[in-house]
Amino acid sequence: MRPLVVTTFTTLDGVAQAPGGPQEDPSGGFRWGGWLVPHADEAFGQQMDAWFAGAEDFLLGRRTYEIFAAHWPHVDATGDPVAQALQTKPKHVASRTLSSLDWSTARLLGDDVPAAVRALKAADGGELQVHGSIGLVQTLLAEDLVDEIRTIVFPVTLGEGRRLFADGTAPRTWQLVSSATTSTGALMCAHRRTGEVTTGSYALEDQG
Repeated sequence: MRPLVVTTFTTLDGVAQAPGGPQEDPSGGFRWGGWLVPHADEAFGQQMDAWFAGAEDFLLGRRTYEIFAAHWPHVDATGDPVAQALQTKPKHVASRTLSSLDWSTARLLGDDVPAAVRALKAADGGELQVHGSIGLVQTLLAEDLVDEIRTIVFPVTLGEGRRLFADGTAPRTWQLVSSATTSTGALMCAHRRTGEVTTGSYALEDQG
């Protein structure tokens, strides 16, 4: 059994839509594509290099696959761990609309995505990493298939856009396993799933 790890960029109010540019995802009339770019720095890049180093293969939603496929095959991978990983390692794509894939080492998962992901997780090996892919992440969370969530939270609020967590997310408790900040005020965290949600109360006990 190997871990499924989600990496997502979000704003303070949880928006994960189109962090890298206006063209990424303008659905719903989203006006703020590229909100991450002014806050990227060296620490951000180093953290992404380190996280990508643990990937054995990738699991992507259709929109993120198309964004990645339009960009990463054309990047010079010399000395770039992210480009090297995305260009060479297997990519499993969840899509109801695509019938074929042009990017090398990419394949379609099939109609039953949760079952296919369970089969991928059951194999031995390194991390199965999910990047972006908001809709897919929401499905994986609802199916309780996510072992670790890595978020980089940027000091931005937007008030609109697609959010990482949606109705149907499985109630779970997560343990913080690492955290760091960047020079621009982004918070880089990793949380591992530890179990069910527990509750308590601050109400005063009945003194009667």
